[in-house]
Amino acid sequence: MSAALLNRLKPAASSAIRLWSCRAPVIDNRSAALSHRRPPSVRFYSGLMESGAPLFRQLFESESSTYTYLLADTDTREAVLIDPVLETVERDLKLINELGLKLKVAESSTYTYLLADTDTREAVLIDPVLETVERDLKLINELGLKLKVAVNTHCHADHITGTGLLKKKVFGLKSCISKHSGAAADIQLSEGDRITFGKHCLTVRETPGHTDGCVTYVTGDQRMAFTGDALLIRGCGRTDFQQGCPKRLYESVHKKIFTLPGHCFIYPAHDYKGQTVSTVDEENKFNPRLTKTLDEFVNIMNNLNLPKPKKIVCNKSLTAAAERTHRVTL
Repeated sequence: MSAALLNRLKPAASSAIRLWSCRAPVIDNRSAALSHRRPPSVRFYSGLMESGAPLFRQLFESESSTYTYLLADTDTREAVLIDPVLETVERDLKLINELGLKLKVAESSTYTYLLADTDTREAVLIDPVLETVERDLKLINELGLKLKVAVNTHCHADHITGTGLLKKKVFGLKSCISKHSGAAADIQLSEGDRITFGKHCLTVRETPGHTDGCVTYVTGDQRMAFTGDALLIRGCGRTDFQQGCPKRLYESVHKKIFTLPGHCFIYPAHDYKGQTVSTVDEENKFNPRLTKTLDEFVNIMNNLNLPKPKKIVCNKSLTAAAERTHRVTL
């Protein structure tokens, strides 16, 4: 089989796997995460607004009594959605399209990765985001791929996972997350587990420290590692919530990631400067935090004084609600 690697943001060396990497914009509001069945209602108030006032829609989900609000500028058509609910995302997007609005979003600087076997067309999606599920499915369909598995590197705090919605749209799709994450999934992953797609696989390396449930996915040829928030490009994930521990993170990176071949490409879950890829050698030499001693690293991480994340609870309850009937063991 001719080897090929496609990274939409930066080409890398040849490989037998095709890779697509996409940055995911995310609505900067929380998402309700309950299982809703009764049809929602929509209340229209824009006709009552004064001239020049923003267009306004109030949308209601009856079982949880949750209101979602849509506001838009009538000139620019830019819109903001407040408190979207998982089960009514499609309803809201339909209304936004009908009204000719452009949903204004705030980036979480999240990368979603699509890998596929070029012969069988079986594919894996890493770290899908709720608001970009339709984009990802469109690409998968355009490329003639068969999405087999959707995996998360950890339970995210800055965006809502798209795994639950993907399972509703793709028959037979399996979801995966670490058994230490506290979230439900079809497959609960542990150290050394393998996720296969066609002739290829991803091997699980447990890399806790940012959260208890962080894992790194390494391709079978060890040419690519998807490190989540454990190792970022010239940085790392924070360690001050969800059982985060700087000592464990330092040990995870040095024992599970820096022991990979130096040429292994590092693909993180986030980057806030537009960087897309690094290597084990680069991070081992130039990462300003992880090149420090353990004591120095712990001191740095304990004094970051960052604001608390807002979406970790949403992700756990969302995953459980969306997948409680599908849970199996590996």
